[in-house]
Amino acid sequence: MVETFGIIGSGSWATALAKILTDSGHSINWWIRNAETISQIKKRRHNPHYLNSAYFDTSLLSLENDIKKVIDDSDIVIIAVPSAFIEDTLASLDRNVFENKKIVSAIKGIIPKHNVLLNAWLLKQFDVSLEDYFVVLGPCHAEEVAAEKLSYLTFSGVDVTQASEIASNFKTDYINTVVNHDILGVQYAAVLKNIYALGAGIAHGLEYGDNFLSVYIANSADEMAGFLRKVGIEHIVVGEHDGEDPVTHRKAPNYAASVYLGDLLVTCYSLYSRNRTFGNMIGKGYSVMSAQLELNMVAEGYNAVKCIYDLNKEIQAEMPIAETVYEILWENVKPEDGFKQIEEVLV
Repeated sequence: MVETFGIIGSGSWATALAKILTDSGHSINWWIRNAETISQIKKRRHNPHYLNSAYFDTSLLSLENDIKKVIDDSDIVIIAVPSAFIEDTLASLDRNVFENKKIVSAIKGIIPKHNVLLNAWLLKQFDVSLEDYFVVLGPCHAEEVAAEKLSYLTFSGVDVTQASEIASNFKTDYINTVVNHDILGVQYAAVLKNIYALGAGIAHGLEYGDNFLSVYIANSADEMAGFLRKVGIEHIVVGEHDGEDPVTHRKAPNYAASVYLGDLLVTCYSLYSRNRTFGNMIGKGYSVMSAQLELNMVAEGYNAVKCIYDLNKEIQAEMPIAETVYEILWENVKPEDGFKQIEEVLV
């Protein structure tokens, strides 16, 4: 049976995922809040606000601003709105709306105010079990997807066979897919890499050089691994692999895998990284509000760093880098003073 995909969201990542699926020949149901945007896509065949170089075969698009209809008409629902907007986006829906659906999270954040990953929030609000929940992550920038530059997507689920079946729908000439079962670890890693990318941007704005940045990122990777170990994530030792994946027959992933270390690297270094760009503005003296207005997109790391800071009060991982980024963004510590603190803890 061919399963139908629905996409919730119309930002750059949602648009990139829509491109991948339609380039693979799939018809999709696509929820877009703004009716004018829907009209523009139908008329001009591209999203006027994000990735406007990506053109669509509109015969494969069913565009709706009725979110319930998109969910009802889809077997697999991809949630691709920023984590800060999840509650408002899904607020009108009944508790059983996701019954018999598979959910694929394409967000890279923690739900603000609740300090939980999307799977925990969906379980509480909509009874979505972890068995019906999957995650798609990078390392993958939407802009390079639009340019059809070879990229890798990682699909995670507790049922690797089902995750592999979902992943197979995204395979194109410019997309390779990787599958693993570490559904919690990959989500926490995606949250943390955005925080460290903000810090990398601040460092760049303060005119630190590549030599410092390499040490900063290496220490961020170590700090991330320590946090993951504290929350019970396994297979994070570089160079150690627990056999091979029974489905793909590749070596089992560890912390050196692309979804962990690779995503951290590209988010810290790439000029496409909105978190790095946001941090760069802070380092150059912008206020948080000014940087948000200038960026005109959501930098997930801004809210994520507060969530992780609060969450870590219970977890008690050693996170001096993330804590300093939090102090700069949320407690008005001067960036130059914060990075003097970071200089002292790097090894």
